[in-house]
Amino acid sequence: MTLTCQCIFGIQPHAWQAGGLLLKFIHLLNSGLSSVPLKSIGVILSIREFVAGVSATLNYENEEKVPLETFFVFPMDDDSAVYSFEAVVDGKKIKAELQEKKKAHSIYESAISNRRQAFLLEEDKYSRDVFCCNVGNLNPGSKVALTLKYVQELPLEADGALRYVLPAVLNPRYRGSGSFEDSCLDMKTPIVPLEDLPYTFSMVATISSQHGIERIQSNCPFSPIEYLGEDKTSAQVSLAEGHKFDRDVELLIYYSEVHTPTVAVEMGQPKDNRVDGFMKDPSAMVCFYPNIPEAPSPVICGEFVFLMDRSGSMQCPISKQDQSQLRIEAAKETLILLLKSLPLGCYFNVYGFGSSYEAFFPNSVKYSQQTMEEALKRVKLMQADLGGTEILTPLQIIYREPSIEGHPLQLFVFTDGEVTDTFNVINEVKRNRLRHRCFSFGIGEGASTSLIKGIARVAGGTSEFITGKDRMQFKALRALKRALQPAVDDVSVSWNLPHGLSAKMLSPEQTVLYKGQRLIVYALLSGTMPPAEATGEVDLKYTLQGKSFENKVTFALQPKPDDNFTIHRLAAKSFLQTKDMGFRDTSAKDKKDVLKISIDCGVISSQTAFIAVNKNLNKPVQGPLTRRDVPRPTLFSAALMMPQYEGCALPKAMSSCPLPTTQSTRTSRYKGTSYQQDVCRPCRPMVSKDLCALVFGDNHLVQLISLQNADGSWYLDENLAVILGKSLEDLLAAVPDADSSSWATVLAVVWLHSNAKQMKGEWELLEKKARTWIHIHAASIMQELVKAAIAFTKSSVDPSIFAL
Repeated sequence: MTLTCQCIFGIQPHAWQAGGLLLKFIHLLNSGLSSVPLKSIGVILSIREFVAGVSATLNYENEEKVPLETFFVFPMDDDSAVYSFEAVVDGKKIKAELQEKKKAHSIYESAISNRRQAFLLEEDKYSRDVFCCNVGNLNPGSKVALTLKYVQELPLEADGALRYVLPAVLNPRYRGSGSFEDSCLDMKTPIVPLEDLPYTFSMVATISSQHGIERIQSNCPFSPIEYLGEDKTSAQVSLAEGHKFDRDVELLIYYSEVHTPTVAVEMGQPKDNRVDGFMKDPSAMVCFYPNIPEAPSPVICGEFVFLMDRSGSMQCPISKQDQSQLRIEAAKETLILLLKSLPLGCYFNVYGFGSSYEAFFPNSVKYSQQTMEEALKRVKLMQADLGGTEILTPLQIIYREPSIEGHPLQLFVFTDGEVTDTFNVINEVKRNRLRHRCFSFGIGEGASTSLIKGIARVAGGTSEFITGKDRMQFKALRALKRALQPAVDDVSVSWNLPHGLSAKMLSPEQTVLYKGQRLIVYALLSGTMPPAEATGEVDLKYTLQGKSFENKVTFALQPKPDDNFTIHRLAAKSFLQTKDMGFRDTSAKDKKDVLKISIDCGVISSQTAFIAVNKNLNKPVQGPLTRRDVPRPTLFSAALMMPQYEGCALPKAMSSCPLPTTQSTRTSRYKGTSYQQDVCRPCRPMVSKDLCALVFGDNHLVQLISLQNADGSWYLDENLAVILGKSLEDLLAAVPDADSSSWATVLAVVWLHSNAKQMKGEWELLEKKARTWIHIHAASIMQELVKAAIAFTKSSVDPSIFAL
């Protein structure tokens, strides 16, 4: 019988089964640690322009007198193209080969049973962002260093920063009713406090850009920036000692210029004798920054469906940093902002999901004052009380609803991403991609990049991650702005190349473009390469509201060598992401293409795995294999790890809802079980001042926004007076010759610009509704109203803010 050792990269609490788990948790904390074979993890990061190259080394040492087998499970970003895996055993290097997955497993098991050393690296069968590394037959006293290498594109943030994230947190993934055999996420490990982790972590990063590096920021302690030249085109930073896997390691890199279109051409491997070999021809990587003009849509329409995670883990803080907002509280504020920012005449609905799901309305309803108020009352009562993360069923329910003519579906998904079978969810979204766009948001450390990026990628939306000090509210409103943009149609990319040379596109056909978004495409260049001075041209074309636009980039055709074949491997990854839907669910035809491209270019996929067998050992490993569990850390206190976290409501002491509760029985639609939980009583029809303060505390911005009407106006009442810091009598006495709602709305807009300017990205859509309403209802006296409001509030805002 083979006994195994498991290692888990930082994991947060979530999917706890009911019954005695708290006692078991305390027992694990006090059980002590045996010798742990994993000693350290070292990462060397090299960022050149907007591409990251990473080399991660796992150092093991067997300090015991018996041979060991270990399993190391760790997170990877979904966009990572893993292309190399090698072992150095007692000073001797062994390079792994990429093989078909079943064959790799067979070789590994054969080597272990024959008492030979073997090493296996594979992607989890159910999620592209989880990997497992096996070390088999580690001899007593032996040291082994396992190094994996990968490359990835870096996403561009709204403020121009390039964002690199090294995942260090792997949350337990919720398991639904399906079968998840052979998932590395099933491994059970002891849990210890962060300070007791037995392995260390280090990282050194080198950043280079021809445009110059302005600054580098991180969510973790780093050494001061060391510039490697006077022109500041290269810099180096190091992670401070003592990182304990309590957060993903994030770098934000600011270059002096990031919006310059570029084309890079990389030399292939001419010696590749395969006629259709992926690595044989040169590859091209084109980066566009389309200058899409502002074009307000003449008619705002759409069906907006918000799918909100209400599983128990949403009661956790967004991050472990001090005063970090609870995920569910940030979600509630975000929903209020979204509801207030929707245009009149559209349709909407809100779903909450966990082990079961709840919808605000049986079907999407037309956006009006009445439906908005009803939804707002329910948002304020929302809790993280629906158990696990069963996202597939509510998605299927949403897609079964009939389409509303003239109102295309825009789906917004908010989740901490703790789902085991991400491919199944992505496939469901993909099957419905022609009828909707999907915008996704990963909440908190360790959200599944495979799930969040995957569902947005296949449905033409965008993905966002909310960690550290990020505000969910800002990122959600940015996505809503994109959803409200007029559609960009007839997107095409064409190549103008010298005679005898052609381009084969590898990137999926682009159907959606958003203002401010970067577009990257890949192609293979086949045929006869022209002389060194020759150039080519690539042309991006699209139409917007009947007008044609194009962006052209001219580039040198002389390919440059790269020992790592970075562009080829990024191109392969781009191709694989469109075809590879998991070990189980990829179609037979696509599986054949995935396997061929994966092995040709050496980039791992769900169908392949890296395998290495140490043939340098003169004799078989002696003795039975012994299990040694490497513990995982816990980020939150034991109180947050009680059974209620999985399938029941949170205890009253942990509940975020301030209203009186009554006990009722809720039945899970999927597990067929009933349980007692606290359910809020229905809210009063109107939002009182006391309730507003209870729900939102001292957050005057959210209080103000919650009082706005669906048409963009405000009522002049005591609630508004409290937020403005005035008495209602004074407000009424100062009303110019106008109706009270016009006066109240102008005052609210002035307050926003005076007191919440730094959060403009969160309220500018609802503020635009307010200005539009003022122009319609008080155009003749608007200047007088604005002047009076500025004087009354003693504000210094510019009256021109009221222009449309």
